[in-house]
Amino acid sequence: MLLFAAAAFAQDGFRPLFNGKNLEEWIVDTPGLWRVEGGMIIGTSPGLKYNDFLRTKKHYRNFVLKVTFRMTDETGKANSGIQFRSKPMEGSHEVIGYQADMGQQYWGCLYDESRRKKVLVKASEAALAGLKKGDWNEYTVTARGNRITLELNGVKSVEWVENEAVDDSGLIALQLHSGPPFRMEFKDLRIKVLPD
Repeated sequence: MLLFAAAAFAQDGFRPLFNGKNLEEWIVDTPGLWRVEGGMIIGTSPGLKYNDFLRTKKHYRNFVLKVTFRMTDETGKANSGIQFRSKPMEGSHEVIGYQADMGQQYWGCLYDESRRKKVLVKASEAALAGLKKGDWNEYTVTARGNRITLELNGVKSVEWVENEAVDDSGLIALQLHSGPPFRMEFKDLRIKVLPD
């Protein structure tokens, strides 16, 4: 089955971003929060006082990234996201860069983590209409030059043209935000690298 999936990814130019077995290709800041189970990356927050990120060792510039995810959150106050074109903040658990946000009022938004520290673009109503809270959803992140597009379950959520001089290459990371306990599950992480 894994061979079939790998072949399917290869045909459309995508390759797995995660080997489905362990986190050896990732940087784990806080052991115990992240694990692999059933071919998924699972992040479990006991109620963190800081944001934690599971980071790729490799950096990416122009790409299409697809990630299927599910948030289990009994409070409705949890937050997570997928960082990209990001870099670590020295002496901190934080990373700096773009985030495809999820949770609270941020579903489908493009956030600028630890840099401008604000929502750059709010999610479209059309994308939010198809959101399945507590169930599986898919983010598609396309970064090409100074243009960024987010899709939520195949519907365009955000389109952003970057006009400031910010990093256009960096790591990809999965977030567990500070706050109440919750659980994130990520599967089918796949990336297509685009030409510069």
